[in-house]
Amino acid sequence: MMFIQKDFLLRSQLSRQLYHDFAEKMPIVDYHCHLEPKDIATDYRFTSITELWLGGDHYKWRAMRANGIPEEYITGNGNDKAKFLAWADTVENAIGNPLHHWTHLELKQYFGITDLLTKENAEEIYNQCNQYLQEHEVTTVNLIQQSNVKFIGTTDDILSDLKYHKELKDRYDFTVAPSFRPDPVLSITQGFGEYIKKCATVAGNDLVTYDSLKQFLIERVHFFHEVGCKSADHGFGELLYAAATKEEIEAIYQKGLQGLPLTRQEIAKWQGRVMVDLGREYAKLGWVMQIHFGAIRSVNTRLFDKLGRDIGCDSILDQGDVAIQLNSLLDALDRTNELPKTILYNLNPSINELVATACGNFQENDKKIKSKVQFGAGWWFNDQYDGMLAQMQTLSNQGLLMNFVGMLTDSRSFISYPRHEYFRRALCEMIAQKVEAGYYPNDQKLLKKLIQNVCYQNAHEFFELKSEKEAIEK
Repeated sequence: MMFIQKDFLLRSQLSRQLYHDFAEKMPIVDYHCHLEPKDIATDYRFTSITELWLGGDHYKWRAMRANGIPEEYITGNGNDKAKFLAWADTVENAIGNPLHHWTHLELKQYFGITDLLTKENAEEIYNQCNQYLQEHEVTTVNLIQQSNVKFIGTTDDILSDLKYHKELKDRYDFTVAPSFRPDPVLSITQGFGEYIKKCATVAGNDLVTYDSLKQFLIERVHFFHEVGCKSADHGFGELLYAAATKEEIEAIYQKGLQGLPLTRQEIAKWQGRVMVDLGREYAKLGWVMQIHFGAIRSVNTRLFDKLGRDIGCDSILDQGDVAIQLNSLLDALDRTNELPKTILYNLNPSINELVATACGNFQENDKKIKSKVQFGAGWWFNDQYDGMLAQMQTLSNQGLLMNFVGMLTDSRSFISYPRHEYFRRALCEMIAQKVEAGYYPNDQKLLKKLIQNVCYQNAHEFFELKSEKEAIEK
């Protein structure tokens, strides 16, 4: 049975026309992902569908556990074929989950397979995929080019030497840029002292004061900038902000170095000061400040002790005072007109309106940047069909959908780019429904502008990418 057809998710003649005419062939700006730059620089070749598809994908691991699959066939030592068969059994039971859609989009785009994946045909498809991998040069670079990707923003520790980004500069018809990720510095209660020792080794001094750490962070920002960095990314559970004096920050820094317990207010002061100091530097360089917040991590102690972080045992966090904290952080930077371009991603969808209205408070700027503070695309648990629509509907109600920077994969997989296709189909279906209901005008020029802006053009401009031959003419 063929499931993914050319008009998948497109229920009307108008939605089909909008997608195929305006969205389908647009290039991809994947401005936030977790791909390994080494794999791109070495043009790594995949020889196993299990490695390509299941390695490092905690979305799939989570679903497999829910399907009763033993850990041996998820993250354990089960052989490739057994793991694939276990995944196929899970896919069959994942109807209604976005993984069911993504799986079949990926099979179709990269292997030309249009059959439903079931436990009955799993071995046949396993062999078919592996045969394809043996007969074709399925490498990281080929997958990126085949997917029409023009920009990739990786996520990189601030101590990275960015060796592979340097090697990749101007090598291909797409750009791979680092993103500055200072989370270990912001997370003052978790392994902070040990991380600062690593920073001190790179810095060549002991970083005994906050001022010395601040200077080191600014130097790292400029090092990243020289290698082509255009963005910094920050991940929080609770998003906290409080103003602090120089003396308070120094005292908190010393407690963090010693591993002493800190109060919530002290953590808020620490995060607030570091974010403001970094944010001002980002603004000087024209960077985009991305903030992901609202996740509670590694809640399954047994699996954390056995497997570590990022294995599919994270959840949505509730935070009662996030409106005050978020607006206070943005205001602290905006007061001196040093708020950088910003994208906010909340994991808890119940606060969509809260985040969207916070964005609207800080849009004024003298550089004519459209929607300088962006309500980011549905993230993690929300990058499914309903979640994407909910985010765009809220943005439409509270801001300007026309200026939205659109989708990203946030993925560790080189075959996750069909998520952009998934998003574009959902976007075109949503717009068509609005037109047919009389909410949007049926003006082809206006609809083309809206779709191409959201799919590509806005991200291209927001991240100040080079003028490429592939850039879409307005």
